[in-house]
Amino acid sequence: MSEQRVASRYAKSLLDLAEERGTLEQVKGDMDLFRKTLEQNRDLRLLLRNPIVKHDKKLAILRAIFGGKVSDITEKFFAIVTQHNRESALEWVATEFQSQYDVRRGMQVAKVTTASPLAPALREELNKVVREQSGLQNVTLEESIDESLIGGFILRVGDKQLDESVRTSLRKLRNSFNENPYQHHIN
Repeated sequence: MSEQRVASRYAKSLLDLAEERGTLEQVKGDMDLFRKTLEQNRDLRLLLRNPIVKHDKKLAILRAIFGGKVSDITEKFFAIVTQHNRESALEWVATEFQSQYDVRRGMQVAKVTTASPLAPALREELNKVVREQSGLQNVTLEESIDESLIGGFILRVGDKQLDESVRTSLRKLRNSFNENPYQHHIN
C-alpha cells in the first residue's frame, strides 16, 4: 500500500478521534507544528524514512522533540504509528490531515504555479474551476512562481494536477517529434 494511502487513513483516524474528543483544533495545531518542523528539518524527515533506525528510537526522538508541545492524543498517535512501523508515512499524515480538515470545514486549498504573477481575471477563473470541481465555495489559491514554466500554469487540487504550462507543452511536442514514424533514414 502506498505511503499516501496509509497516510490518508491515519489522518482520517486522527481527525475522527480528535473531533470525537473535542480536541480537533488542538490536534490541528499539533499537526501544523509537526509539518512545519519536518519542512524545516531535512534530517528528521530522513530519520523517519530510514529503515535501519529502530522504531523505538524514532519514537524516543519524536517524544524528545514534541513532548510537552503537543497534546496527549498526538503523542499517543506517534506511538501507535511507530508501533506499526509506519513512521515513514508520518510526513504525509500531516499534509493529509490538513487536506481532510479543510474539506470538513468546507474549504479547498488549490496550489497554482505560474511563470509570472497571476492576472486578476485568471485568478478568478481558476477559483471558479476549483469551486466547480470540488463542490466547495470557500476556495483558497496558494500561488507560487516558477519562471522555468515559461508560460501557462500548473494547478494542483488535492491529488489531482492540471499542467497547462508551456514547458510541458514543449516537452510533449519534442517527444512527438522523436516518435515521428515518417522519418526517412538516409543510408
